[in-house]
Amino acid sequence: MDLYLDTADREAWADLMPTGLFRGITTNPLLAQRAGLDYPSINWKDMAQRARDLGAQDLHAQVFGPVETYVDWAGSLYDAGAAAGLRTVVKIPMTEAALRTVPAIKALGGAILLTAVYDPKQVVVAKALNANFAAPYFGRMLEAGLPALDLITQMRAIAGAQPRILVASLRNADQIVALAGRGLDCFTLAPDLARRLLSDPMTDQAAADFEAAALGRTL
Repeated sequence: MDLYLDTADREAWADLMPTGLFRGITTNPLLAQRAGLDYPSINWKDMAQRARDLGAQDLHAQVFGPVETYVDWAGSLYDAGAAAGLRTVVKIPMTEAALRTVPAIKALGGAILLTAVYDPKQVVVAKALNANFAAPYFGRMLEAGLPALDLITQMRAIAGAQPRILVASLRNADQIVALAGRGLDCFTLAPDLARRLLSDPMTDQAAADFEAAALGRTL
């Protein structure tokens, strides 16, 4: 099971990465905006080093701007990862224009993730392009009225060993459990969801009871 922390908020990184729960961190321009960052101005060498210092093995970041700039930007992200000693993964949205840049980005030798996946046919494309990851948006699929659980199960069957299906846009722990029950084993979680995954009221009460008993208190 590989979990990724889905945020550009470095305070959330500092809080949650030391739990040891996460293989790495994923982010994109929308998450950067929510964290108060100007995406084009981000220093990826600094971000990669921060992530590595907190124990991340991977940092996923998304291309932006004119498609003509994607290859150079990808090269810079790979260089930032190499300097920090972790794997950087270039996230590419599954639009036709963006997909046309994949061969040149793959030629740089780094890993890629194809993002904003909604339909199993897109996993066929991702597999043909030898993508390392494909990221379906589970919550958004549900909100659009799609049978998300069945579609993502089909995506996993198509993908086989690669691309790895990294499920994004999760809203609650029950969704993770349902997907894991169907064999999915790679998820990216927003900080609030990650914190909810770490706690359960009945477990907290049991732990309090154990502690009280250890101190000789009668329950």
